[in-house]
Amino acid sequence: MIARRLLTGLGSLALLSLVVFVGVDLLPGDPVTSRVGPGTSPERVAELRHHLGLDRPVLVRYGEWLAGLAGGDLGTSASGRPVTALLSDRVGNSAVLAGISVLLLAPLSLGLGVWAAWRRGRAVDRIVSTGALLLVSVPEFVVAGALVLLFAVTLRVLPAVSLLPVGASPLAHPDVLVLPVLSLLLVGLAYAVRVIRASAATTLTSPHVEFLRLGGASEAVVLRRAVVPAVLPVAVQVWLVSGVSFVGGAVLVEKVFGYPGIGELLVSSVQIGDLPVVQALVLLLGGAMLLVLVLADLAVVLLTPRLRTAVAR
Repeated sequence: MIARRLLTGLGSLALLSLVVFVGVDLLPGDPVTSRVGPGTSPERVAELRHHLGLDRPVLVRYGEWLAGLAGGDLGTSASGRPVTALLSDRVGNSAVLAGISVLLLAPLSLGLGVWAAWRRGRAVDRIVSTGALLLVSVPEFVVAGALVLLFAVTLRVLPAVSLLPVGASPLAHPDVLVLPVLSLLLVGLAYAVRVIRASAATTLTSPHVEFLRLGGASEAVVLRRAVVPAVLPVAVQVWLVSGVSFVGGAVLVEKVFGYPGIGELLVSSVQIGDLPVVQALVLLLGGAMLLVLVLADLAVVLLTPRLRTAVAR
């Protein structure tokens, strides 16, 4: 099963690489004109296009790019720096942001989701469910702007911009992480709570839980032996997917706060037409999502005894 999942993931990744390269190449605008300006002579534009290899067929350039990927070469940025070196610090900064968000998301979403299901139909359930519905409908950058207005402009307790010294770790400046993490956490928490609450509510009305209660089991035993084991496979899937979604969703959040991650780099690269950087970032995010989906499928099998037994047979 693991081999089949991995082979499917590799096939999807190969298809994704083609879609990413061709799709980015078809983006509106000319990357050469965006760099040198619209007043440049056609001869100079043609010379630059030839220098960058943009005058060759797209499939030929895709083959060369794919060969570079196989050797760990992501190409060269418009600035002249290797894309790998350009991404090294940025990927780490975004990973810190997403990692902290997921570490906070897991216990909070599990606790709130199970609590709302346990009190389903009551005031607590209505408050949690309504709040989650409102937050899940709001984009991350809107939440980020509201948090800046509250904590940075009105209360003045946190910085509005999450700038870091060159080469510094974000963990050495925790104050710049608070608002970006909170922005991602609130939106991710809204989705995770809704999914976990639905799964827990279904479990609480199952015959298995009714049998435990009729047998005299306490509510704590029901929660530990029936509800949490049933909810955990779904919750792990949500947490894994949310981790990659945080990196992708951080594109606008990082831009709002000026945080030096891959999201801010992606926006600026699209603006100046730096195709190698855009292609590398989109493939990185897509590949990470495919890997997480494979891990999520495996997690469901490993955490569900019935499925684990079926696979073993």
